[in-house]
Amino acid sequence: MRTDRMDDTLIDVPRGLTNVVAAETVLGDVRGHEGFYHYRQYSAIDLASRRTFEESWHLLLFGWLPSAEELDAFRVRIARARDIPAPVADLLPSIAALTRGADALAGVRIALAALAAHDRIRPLYDEDEDARIVDAIRVSAVTPVLLATLHALAGGREPLRSRADLGHVANYLYLVTGEVPDAQREHAVSAYMTAAIDHGFNASTFTARVIASTGADLAAAVVGALGSLSGPLHGGAPSRALDTLDEIGTPDRIDAWVTETLLTGGRVMGFGHAVYRTEDPRSRMLRGIAENIGGPRVEFAVTVEGRVLELLAELKPGRELHTNVEFYAAIVMEACGIPREMFTPTFAAARVVGWGAHILEQSREGKIVRPSSRYIGPAAPVPLPD
Repeated sequence: MRTDRMDDTLIDVPRGLTNVVAAETVLGDVRGHEGFYHYRQYSAIDLASRRTFEESWHLLLFGWLPSAEELDAFRVRIARARDIPAPVADLLPSIAALTRGADALAGVRIALAALAAHDRIRPLYDEDEDARIVDAIRVSAVTPVLLATLHALAGGREPLRSRADLGHVANYLYLVTGEVPDAQREHAVSAYMTAAIDHGFNASTFTARVIASTGADLAAAVVGALGSLSGPLHGGAPSRALDTLDEIGTPDRIDAWVTETLLTGGRVMGFGHAVYRTEDPRSRMLRGIAENIGGPRVEFAVTVEGRVLELLAELKPGRELHTNVEFYAAIVMEACGIPREMFTPTFAAARVVGWGAHILEQSREGKIVRPSSRYIGPAAPVPLPD
């Protein structure tokens, strides 16, 4: 904890700005000690479990859950916004090659910048509310399609075209896996993606809002948010959770592997969270979905989870370490046919909707985010040497 002085007022500045209130929002909140978070006035887990992805999208964007007629119209609007214009589509093979194939997130940052130029997406500062909403829907709808297209090109496959008859999540799964998902898999991925739309002022959301505060265009703010996902501490853990399961291999190796990892200062991916001091509600929901899907992989994951929690309690007493969303998100996505390299892109395909809502909210504020720093270097001024 550092103490700084500004306008004769002492300000505590914690590392990482933990618990510093940077803005007010009507979009939702995370109550970590309760194991609860919400989108506007509704439980995010209830929405993920009982409503479609598009309904939560509409809620965050407009402020209310849509009627049946409004939902139909919104789905049509989303489907129309998925189109990749030909000049941008022509660039995608080169982008996939440039980013060495597997990194769809790096590729989509380039692709979105190109799309913004093609679509003439204007700075938020110069747009009215209706135009900003059009931009938010456009960028949020096309991002999953760009990600899936780049993934196909990286694998040497001909990209599939979006289908207007499929919902947003089903269409994404179709583009990624090549198959129209059954109802169980569509619901499973929809629940995960809905639960991932928003989660407080995390690193990527805060990044998006800082860029939006400058009056930049919406796509630029989303590209900045996507850049924050290139770091494994934010959004990159689902595939690493599966790596952990692969390294453990069999139930008889759980204790030795976990003990050695913890005692040598390593981290067991999929456990612990910066906010939650109780069970991550997203993990609880996804565990249930995984168990409904079933299979040896799910059974092994449940066994590993139980024993890891016991060992964490023994080896790190007093630490509140629980299973986080990434652990079972990995299991669910794998079971639904999403390849490992597309786990974090799938997270991004969901979170872009939350970024869009936050960007719109920040743009209404009309004030640039401009914090101060505390200089701790050598005393100044010092005379220059001769």
